[in-house]
Amino acid sequence: MGAVVAVLGLFLGGLFGALAQDWDFARILERAEKLYGPLGEGRARLVAWQSLLADSARDSELDKLRTINDFFNLRLQFKDDAVLWRQADYWATPVEALRRGAGDCEDFAIAKYVSLRRLGVPAGKLRITYVKALRLNQAHMVLTYYPRPDAVPLVLDNLIGEILPASRRDDLLPVYAFNGEGLWLPGGAVDRKVGDSKRLSRWQDLLKKMQAEGFPLQH
Repeated sequence: MGAVVAVLGLFLGGLFGALAQDWDFARILERAEKLYGPLGEGRARLVAWQSLLADSARDSELDKLRTINDFFNLRLQFKDDAVLWRQADYWATPVEALRRGAGDCEDFAIAKYVSLRRLGVPAGKLRITYVKALRLNQAHMVLTYYPRPDAVPLVLDNLIGEILPASRRDDLLPVYAFNGEGLWLPGGAVDRKVGDSKRLSRWQDLLKKMQAEGFPLQH
């Protein structure tokens, strides 16, 4: 669990300090092809992502949630890391996931977070949330959206397409949640902030991969 927090703290903290800068998708596509090989059908998915972000910029936050949730749930197939990447645990960038057209629950949640932050949804309203999927009896990851700090969050999930309040997702048991600003544990009416997501040098390869893809990062 500690490694997971370290990864996401590094990823979110470094990437989203630079949201105001433009994303040069022509460069991103070029870099992706050099890094990962021919894009194939992935090129169309990446171009569709670019268009979606541009078209959704002026939408309401709730519309942005629906649009982004639907996009990744439809464009990505669920595949375990062992099958897709031949590794026990692999954190794919949104570019990697869209190129392959697949990812696991972490990749869905991260891609949605990246997209919504790009669309201007504040980090304080979004948390990557680790849960236990009770019906599947396994660890799972979703994105949660808090319209207010004390609100029941909405859950963006790749298992269920409909965005529902957490109070209607009794199949999910929260374990902890985090974003680029901190780490929370569930407790009572309001989750308890227990610390910050710190950068660790051993996970810097993830930020370097995003930077190599052409995303503007700040350190």
